[in-house]
Amino acid sequence: MAGPKSSPCTERSQADSTHRLVNKLAAFFAARLKPGSRVCVGLSGGLDSVVLLHALNRLVSSTDIPFALTAVHVHHGISPNADAWAEFCVEYCQRQAVPLSVVHVAVPRCGGDGLEAAARRVRHDVFAKCDADWLALAHHHDDQAETVLLNLLRGAGIAGAAGMRAERAQPYGPRLVRPLLDVPRSVIKDYAAEYSLPWIDDESNGDLRYRRNFLRHAVLPPLKVKFPGAQQALARAADHFAEAAALLDELAALDRAALATSTGRIGLPGFNALSPARARNLLRFEWRAAGHRAPDSRWMDEALRQLATSGAQAETCLSTADGELRLYRNELYFCGPSPTVPDRPLLWAGEHELPWAGGRVQFVPVIGRGIRASSLADGAVFLRSRQGGERLQPTAGRPRRSLRNLCQEYAVPPWERVRLPYLWCGERLVWVGALGVDSAFACPPGQAGFDPVWESC
Repeated sequence: MAGPKSSPCTERSQADSTHRLVNKLAAFFAARLKPGSRVCVGLSGGLDSVVLLHALNRLVSSTDIPFALTAVHVHHGISPNADAWAEFCVEYCQRQAVPLSVVHVAVPRCGGDGLEAAARRVRHDVFAKCDADWLALAHHHDDQAETVLLNLLRGAGIAGAAGMRAERAQPYGPRLVRPLLDVPRSVIKDYAAEYSLPWIDDESNGDLRYRRNFLRHAVLPPLKVKFPGAQQALARAADHFAEAAALLDELAALDRAALATSTGRIGLPGFNALSPARARNLLRFEWRAAGHRAPDSRWMDEALRQLATSGAQAETCLSTADGELRLYRNELYFCGPSPTVPDRPLLWAGEHELPWAGGRVQFVPVIGRGIRASSLADGAVFLRSRQGGERLQPTAGRPRRSLRNLCQEYAVPPWERVRLPYLWCGERLVWVGALGVDSAFACPPGQAGFDPVWESC
């Protein structure tokens, strides 16, 4: 979609906007990029992401710090035009000579949060798995104003009222950045017109049944008539809320450090000694640190109630759509949703890693430790889940013991035990994640071995 012909004054305005946008991007990434950094753009095919990719592609050749640029398009399959959007993104990236990954996802339609929230969750799951150092999204100044207003109407706390962050960590993936967050959409439109960039329009953007669309089209326009600086004021408010949220995070970090046990987790007695406000603040802090959305007030109140009445040996579990808060041996655990465990054995043929229950098992070549490589030549080597009755001898000279007793001794929480990976060679158990290598397969000094490393989700 090319822009209309412009007058000289309009052309100067567009050129100024282009210069401003590129300078913003250059300044944003100057302090973040290192030689060889990998930046991936979340490309929907809409105006904003098309401009972000184009501008970053220009920076690749002009910046003093070279970086690798890629893009990812999430195919939600919701719109009947989803295939056409993916095709557009493929063709656009080919013209830009930018590598693109198209990832198909299934969006659950029966959740309580609605289709928008469900799509966002699965989209961010894809972003968290991108092979990059930075995942760049094209949210801009106007989006921020809408987000603040939307979150306030939902009854969000200070962190929600702070809107979107320009940068945040993801638990298992690249850092998520929004380099255009203080750039107005008018500047983005001028940039697209300057370079005659094409883009696609999502037909759902005009559907007022979606809350954000309702705010954008039915609420903000008349609001700006009465309050001409409404969007700027909301964005400034987001900055103030963000500052307050940062102070609360500092308080939560201090509380966490004071309550941490020898395992690094939060101890229940100290947690229950906090005031309710500080306890809720710490729960929100830990929940976000785990990559989840902060739960609502009713969930928080129920969590405080249950934790206050739990004994030292209790195993409490409270769930949200994003994850679970669990209590084991007087310590708090913040977990993601329980992943599916493979129901069939996974054959290992020397690969560097195998997927397992939402995580992975890596096989690291080592010398003098781990599993003796030569001991795996006696049969097929495979991973499988617990079958029942398995026994292991992690230490030579000690009796072979049941996995149940070993899990208790090694303090493996019950919900983790059901998804431990078991490595077999033929009919013999070689290794169990979190428990170690059977002594019969241990690698002696000086010999080649493999060190299995289980990274859970």
